[in-house]
Amino acid sequence: MARALPLLRGEPPQPEVRVMIVDDSAVVRAVLARMLAAHEGFQVVGSAGSAPEALGLLGQLDVDIILLDLEMPGIGGLAALPDLLAAGHGAKVLIVSSACAEGAAATVSALRLGAADTLVKPGAVGFAGHFAEELVERMARIAHPRTHVAPHHEPTHSFTPAPVVPIACIGIGASTGGVHALATFFHALPASVTAPILITQHLPAPFMPYFVPQLAEMASRPVRLAAAGLRPTEGEIMLAPGDGSLSLARFGGEVHIRLDRRRSASGFLPSVDPMMATIGECYGPAAVGVMLSGMGRDGATGAETLVAAGGTLWAQDAQTSVVWGMPGAVANAGLAQDVLPPEAIASAIAYRSGGGGAWR
Repeated sequence: MARALPLLRGEPPQPEVRVMIVDDSAVVRAVLARMLAAHEGFQVVGSAGSAPEALGLLGQLDVDIILLDLEMPGIGGLAALPDLLAAGHGAKVLIVSSACAEGAAATVSALRLGAADTLVKPGAVGFAGHFAEELVERMARIAHPRTHVAPHHEPTHSFTPAPVVPIACIGIGASTGGVHALATFFHALPASVTAPILITQHLPAPFMPYFVPQLAEMASRPVRLAAAGLRPTEGEIMLAPGDGSLSLARFGGEVHIRLDRRRSASGFLPSVDPMMATIGECYGPAAVGVMLSGMGRDGATGAETLVAAGGTLWAQDAQTSVVWGMPGAVANAGLAQDVLPPEAIASAIAYRSGGGGAWR
């Protein structure tokens, strides 16, 4: 008997999630289809053995999630990803590939290009048990994100006045969907914004050697992994390591980086909460926070401290978020200055910094 996707108490039944499987192996396509058939919340509406075939089918089918292999003859999944996202008209892509082993550069590249999440495809004897459970959990998370928050207000591109205090430090928190949101944000952030930027992105430690250079490329700024005792520097990005939460402390009038290897109260490591809270404590009204796409509520507690200290917080809107959990939590709590797409948040920060040009 097919099993239903679990629902939280009071949550209305969700419509079936329409799935397309794109893998050059007919055996893998059949195995994945059988796995999903055991869950009544999913319906496989299309199957393709190549990226061009998938693009053709997307012109005929309405799809919610695309399961995409990266290693295929001809046009690989990574090269085809932008076209699949465009042709999918809002469909989310879950990469299911053996190329996504922990620490693989392909994983970070796929997330940067807009994949919602990645999952390592096991060997021939591993398609059962834990993999099947993980596949269904990841798909349910990106298909029906459980934010339990209502939009604070509709996304807008109109200017809401913020404090006139110069920006001293920017903190950005992100999780699922955050790598692509960061790419969009930095593409729109002008070089005239020179305040130091701290980033906590939920990624395991083995991914960081690949993420640091990719982040530096898409941000056009130097990027360093945070280490205890370093000082936030103008024009530079400091990134939380995958196994430590980044925070700040003021000693003798100077601000220094601190790292905490303990899992936070929100259950995350790294956690956005201590970063947001201590930016507010160290910089007050000169502090700026940005909450991008991510599952859960990590960062909401720290955002309260930042805003209470006089800092300004922007949150990504639901329409452009893969999962509107983290930004939705701060928006629903009334902590966000505005709820905007990442590129509009970058424009708002540039305007606040005095180098934004025309702000709509």
